[in-house]
Amino acid sequence: MKAKIFIDGAAGTTGLEIRERLKPRSELDVLQLAEADRKDPRARAKALNAADIVVLCLPDAAAKEAVALIDNPAVRVIDASCAHRVASGWIYGFPELEPGRADEIAAAKRVSNPGCYPTGFLSLVRPLTRAGLIPADFPLTVNAVSGYSGGGRKMIAEFEDKAAPCETVVRAYALNLAHKHAPEMQVHARLDHPPVFAPGVGRFYRGMLVEVPLQLWALPTSPSPEAIYETLAEAYRGQPLVTVVPLPEAAAMKSLDAERMRGTNRLELYVFANGETGQVRLAAVFDNLGKGASGAAVQNLNIMLGLPQTTGLE
Repeated sequence: MKAKIFIDGAAGTTGLEIRERLKPRSELDVLQLAEADRKDPRARAKALNAADIVVLCLPDAAAKEAVALIDNPAVRVIDASCAHRVASGWIYGFPELEPGRADEIAAAKRVSNPGCYPTGFLSLVRPLTRAGLIPADFPLTVNAVSGYSGGGRKMIAEFEDKAAPCETVVRAYALNLAHKHAPEMQVHARLDHPPVFAPGVGRFYRGMLVEVPLQLWALPTSPSPEAIYETLAEAYRGQPLVTVVPLPEAAAMKSLDAERMRGTNRLELYVFANGETGQVRLAAVFDNLGKGASGAAVQNLNIMLGLPQTTGLE
């Protein structure tokens, strides 16, 4: 029997991408509402309760409302909004982040899809806090730039308006240091304080570069760049969608393009080091709509269905 999947919010950027990824999947029955029924609470409630797995691609408040409409105890949920990323009773859907996390996702009724920026930050930092190389109270900074598709329909329209061309090359935002992704970063990295988060958006459609600079000499154990690299490499060994680039290869690079992984569902991690100064720049590069959003949701869906993680993603 085919698994029934309902994407609530399939008209948005993330929802459309998920639908495209699922379209060729003959083992799935993707339920769809007629355009006239998309905002009808009764029609939505019926579809939500008829599915085996619901994928929510909605604003935060609407995602909470959708969950409240589900009264069928057999329905499982993947929420791509921010609404439940630090909520009790929800499994954080980053399969590679913790040992055994994929098994937790496989058994879960409620899974919260990670945010795009936190995917980069946590992939770099969590293995180091788990290993004790970064203490929980250590002050961290994260610098990042995303393609403008991460801003949704309104930002896409702004950047692609031919009548009034957008002159932005790179735009810094969240200047009040209160970005909604900061709590997610703090909680899942197991930090005592949120990092200083400096996000930006660039004049390119999709792609993301997330960096965490570290003064190794300021860490209690003064770890070497090699120790940082080995910790990351061991954490992701055998993970099909995450690559930790070897130190010599990283050292030979002159630049790193935020669009390097566009159109893929992969995540690449780098340790750029200066042994003389005791400094490193940790970097994650991936597609903000791939591993940063819809690709991650499909990966979680595969796990919940007992399928290989990369089904439909390679």
